[in-house]
Amino acid sequence: MTATQVLNRVTPEKVSMEIKDPVDPTALGQAKAIIDELTTAMDGSVDSDALLKVAKRLKDVPEDATKFIVSKEECKEAFDGLSEQERTALVNIHARVKAFAEMQRKSVSDMEMDIPGGKAGHTVSPCSAAGCYAPGGRYPLPSSVLMTAVTARAAGCETVVLASPRPAKITMAAAHIAKADLFLCVGGAQAIGTMAQGINGLVPKCDVICGPGNKWVTAAKSLVNGKCGIDMLAGPSEVLVICDETANAKVVAADLIAQAEHDVVARAILLSTDAGMIEKIDSEVADQIEALPEPNRSTALEALKQSFAVQCKTIEECVAISDAIAPEHLEIQTANSQKVADSCGNYGGLFIGENAAEVLGDYGAGPNHTLPTGGTGRYTGGLSVFNFLRIRTWMRVDDKKASQGMVDDSVVMARLEGLEGHARAAESRKL
Repeated sequence: MTATQVLNRVTPEKVSMEIKDPVDPTALGQAKAIIDELTTAMDGSVDSDALLKVAKRLKDVPEDATKFIVSKEECKEAFDGLSEQERTALVNIHARVKAFAEMQRKSVSDMEMDIPGGKAGHTVSPCSAAGCYAPGGRYPLPSSVLMTAVTARAAGCETVVLASPRPAKITMAAAHIAKADLFLCVGGAQAIGTMAQGINGLVPKCDVICGPGNKWVTAAKSLVNGKCGIDMLAGPSEVLVICDETANAKVVAADLIAQAEHDVVARAILLSTDAGMIEKIDSEVADQIEALPEPNRSTALEALKQSFAVQCKTIEECVAISDAIAPEHLEIQTANSQKVADSCGNYGGLFIGENAAEVLGDYGAGPNHTLPTGGTGRYTGGLSVFNFLRIRTWMRVDDKKASQGMVDDSVVMARLEGLEGHARAAESRKL
């Protein structure tokens, strides 16, 4: 290892494709105990006194707190207290996220078609109440407030509940512009349990819960899944950059560091066809990371211990490894970057070309930044309005005579399956 080497070197055949369970077993047990402590009522709803007690113990609120709800007035005051520059940025990001989400919503609509003797179709309608989580630990994340709450609003949800522990003023300001109906200043499993099971007369039971969070949030989402819908079980954040000799080493290094500073368990992965470029990028990472303030520097350095660089023979090999990993964020910084991007199959969010920085996606270019991690991009996508929508089918038969062929087919299929009651129910519709 050279004095400046930061990224571990891995050969293509040694890259691990293992998809790890995002739910930590210890956190799962702790999350279950917390939710059980909250739900003392016979109907399974959360007891407000129990929630306040847990919130104090886990430092979500001060020891002398008498409430766990941030009022709309407090959120507006926080927004009004921002500088002009801060308000402008928040308003601009809100507008772009809203525009993208509304475009998504318009992409799917009610439809109907002819069937023998009648019509069939589907309707598209939002769930009633959405629960949105925004982390409040290492850094305040007002961007997560916008990504979740604005998307739920664009889907048409009647009620949007937001939860975030120890909210900073900027988080409260984001809640104001996102028009959250209710803001719970609690986090972790206690927040997820409360949004899933509700507090009688105060917090509605949420139909869908979304948003990134720590291992206790993820564990709690796995526990309530089924009682309500969830967006995904997210693991540590990750970025993968595919680059060649044309890349800008300084830019690639900055993007790897930006991901690494998220969390000590984040991963930054570099795939390149050019050995010299890997060395240049590594040297840039070493230089740039030392210029970071704390705790960003220490966090990034710890994250880079499980990050790595791979020299591949061809861009096609880079793409094959990337598809196997299915990274949360995939950057393409190569010649013909669009062509390379078109050949990629598995990822959460795709960032094409040097100027399409992943951080622009983090902060509201439009597409959502709540994305699948840990290889789950092989079968799912990021948070969108579709997480809050129900596509429900219907059918109607108006002409009994015209439907007889369909009735006959149903009778035959029912008896092939051994379901005589089904066959007779169909036969009752015969002429």
